[in-house]
Amino acid sequence: MKIGLRILLGYFLIVGLAAWFLLNIFVQEVKPGARSTLEAAMVDTAQLLAQIVADDMKEGASARTLLTKIAAASRSAGNRITITDGKGIVRFDSEGKAVGQDYSRWNDVYLTLRGKYGARMSSDVPGEYGSLVMYVAAPVRDGDRIIGVLTVGKPISSVQGFIERSQRKILKWGALLLGLSLLIGVVITWRMASTVNKLMVFVEAVQDGRKAVMPKLGSSEISTLGHALEAMRAKLEGKDYVETLMHTLTHELKSPIAAIQAAAELLEEDMPPEQRRQFLATIQAQNARQRDLIDKLLALVRVEKQQRIDDAIPLDAAGLLQDVAGDFQSRLAARQLTLEMDAEPALELQGDALLLRQALGNLLDNAIGFAPPGSTVRLSAHRSDGHVEISVSDAGPGIPAYAKARLFERFYSLPRPDGAKSTGLGLPFVREVAALHGGSAQVANGEDGGCRATLLLPLHTERINNA
Repeated sequence: MKIGLRILLGYFLIVGLAAWFLLNIFVQEVKPGARSTLEAAMVDTAQLLAQIVADDMKEGASARTLLTKIAAASRSAGNRITITDGKGIVRFDSEGKAVGQDYSRWNDVYLTLRGKYGARMSSDVPGEYGSLVMYVAAPVRDGDRIIGVLTVGKPISSVQGFIERSQRKILKWGALLLGLSLLIGVVITWRMASTVNKLMVFVEAVQDGRKAVMPKLGSSEISTLGHALEAMRAKLEGKDYVETLMHTLTHELKSPIAAIQAAAELLEEDMPPEQRRQFLATIQAQNARQRDLIDKLLALVRVEKQQRIDDAIPLDAAGLLQDVAGDFQSRLAARQLTLEMDAEPALELQGDALLLRQALGNLLDNAIGFAPPGSTVRLSAHRSDGHVEISVSDAGPGIPAYAKARLFERFYSLPRPDGAKSTGLGLPFVREVAALHGGSAQVANGEDGGCRATLLLPLHTERINNA
């Protein structure tokens, strides 16, 4: 599971649990809170009414008299009011149902007659929550003596509407708050995951040895981590690269140095002028080979360490091919080769003109070196699936099977028909230049024989992908 999804699910779980916990507490608190408020109001009412009817109770007033006293309170508030005497016998019931009944065992009456707070909850219809009635009692006193109990009853359904409205509001605003929190979480997680994914793409590219530019990661801790990885990569790659470079360069320079040393030692002896000229030519040729090797190696080092094209410009493919062909006119003529060019008109690519010219020059140099004298070398540029395909073909012996997998290795080269051998740095240079331009390089045997080298580069309208 990707890190972004893990973060998002974790955030959803935390927010969801928190929302459920808070909403559950709020909802559960609404009913007890409403009941508590209702009970407090009923206690005040019962105590007030008990004081009002106390004098009448002492004088033994009739139920009608009591009804007159408290009728307004019972009707306006929707209360049921009962009054019992000191023995718990109902003397007055605002609904006229329980007069004469013994209520001495009901909690509200029983506790109040004993000087305690009396209240009860009873259901008019057993098992139905909507028929619950709350009863709160207050003592009717004659001095310090309790001569009766006044009970105020109110249906719970009278506050049910308030409870339901409160619950709906809590659920509504809770759901809105939860949705807003989740939205914020999605945005934050997406941004964090996007930043991490950019860093992962960079790390994977470095791990695979591809060209990679450190992406923009903002100013977060992830950006600091990315820059630390970039610095560490540069140090490690630099150390490994220098070690490998020195090893291979030392190995490749051994042969020309040995040849120069041997020729120089022989020149110290007396020999015919013709032989002396031959040894001098050997020294010059080996020295040129060393210079060529070092120059090409330095060029390869520069392009290998370069991670992107900083000054890419639109380039006309046909014009680029013409420039490369002009660089090799003398070599083509010396080997009696014919150059055929086929470039699609108005075909533009984007990149570094110098690097592309050097890369194509390496491909054309290889083709000239392997092409039989008097044959034809072909240089073409065409559009191919949103790319510019530049190819160089020759009629040489082609690539042997054992060498196909090693063509792009540094210092690996095949002997040419004339016995000469290249530095083995041309194709690695071409591959690096192609990668810098977001393209690729391939070398394969042609369908009609010979060898065909291809450079695939993005069109000018395409964005160069340096990763």
